[in-house]
Amino acid sequence: MNRIKAILKDQGRTQKWLAFKLKKSYVNVSNYCNNKVQPPLDVLNDIAKILDVDIRELLNPTKR
Repeated sequence: MNRIKAILKDQGRTQKWLAFKLKKSYVNVSNYCNNKVQPPLDVLNDIAKILDVDIRELLNPTKR
């Protein structure tokens, strides 16, 4: 599952809410949450701030 989508679900928030907070269209946020488009790093940083999580929580580790 996409990390942004999972954190939104855990916090009881919606993609529409995140789109409003980011000042982006719902379609953009939906694409981020459904792995159709990867958000640029500056947007990923904004998402982390809005969701009050460390940016690393939004990324899947490449090494264990």
